[in-house]
Order: sequence, then C-alpha cells, then structure tokens
Amino acid sequence: MILILVAVEEELGVKDLPEFQIHYTGVGKINASIKTLEIIRHYSPTQVINYGTAGSLNKKLKGLVEVTQFFQRDMDATPLGFKIGQTPFDEIEEIDFDPNGYSCGTGDSFVTQTPKLKTDLVDMEAYAIAKICYLKAIKFRCFKYISDNADEGANDDWIKNVSIGKKLFIERMRNLVIY
Repeated sequence: MILILVAVEEELGVKDLPEFQIHYTGVGKINASIKTLEIIRHYSPTQVINYGTAGSLNKKLKGLVEVTQFFQRDMDATPLGFKIGQTPFDEIEEIDFDPNGYSCGTGDSFVTQTPKLKTDLVDMEAYAIAKICYLKAIKFRCFKYISDNADEGANDDWIKNVSIGKKLFIERMRNLVIY
C-alpha cells in the first residue's frame, strides 16, 4: 500500500488522486511525526510519498522537484560542538536516499531569509516524515512544488502559489513507476 502525506488540504485534495490514499499531517515537524507514526501503525504501508510546497534557496529550481536528501535546519547545537542541523547524540545526521538529488532543510519556521543550513529547498515537514520512514524501513519518496524563493516575499508568494503545484504532482503520480 502506498500512502501520500501532505501537510494541508490547500496543497492537494483527497479527490485530486482518488486512486491513492491521501492523509494530512498538519504543519510542522511535530504534527508530521505524530501523524506519520499513526498512519504507519494503522495502514502498514510499503511506501510513503510526501508532497507539498517548499521555498527554494537554489534560484535555478522551479516547478516540481523530487527531494532525496533531508536535514533538520533548525537544530542548532553548535555551541556544544555539533554541526548545524545535527541532533546531539543522534547517530542520524541526515537522511540521504540519493546523494545526487535535491536537498531539503526542514524546520518549524516559515523561511523569509537565508537560513544557516544551506540546502536547495526549505519546508516544514519532510525531514520528520523521511526519518520515520528511514527508521521503520519504509520506502520513501518526496516531491515538492517550488512555491516561493524563501525571501522577504515568500509569504505572499506561498499564498498565491500553494495550490498550483498539485496539477504537476497529479500528472507525476499518474506516470510514476512505483518501486
């Protein structure tokens, strides 16, 4: 069974892809973690796909992209000697399904200026979902629609673009080779 996890209904509606089960996590790492664990426990999926919007720190990126590297951008224990994004005493520094893919820094803040951790994209849920799938040995894929440039205009851009990417994602899902 393949499940699609999305933060909010404005990004993708359950009727948009009736052939898949779509579940909403809510916004942020904690909400995404709780909902992901509940869904895994209830449905025992073979694969989880996360779709949502993201801000781009890489100005060359536009449209729908597949993300394969995940970082926790708001974890800052550098005063203790850890790297930015590294959780102290956690063996998992990053989730890397393909080192040649795009990277996403997940945090519990809406990004309107360049964060300390440099990644291609920023969002608020992907790292949490990716880490749980990694720890539970569940196949994971992540697709993000670039809704804004993570700058001072990001909030207005996101509001204007939040629903635009779903057409690209729907098309991608209908043509996707599931592994």
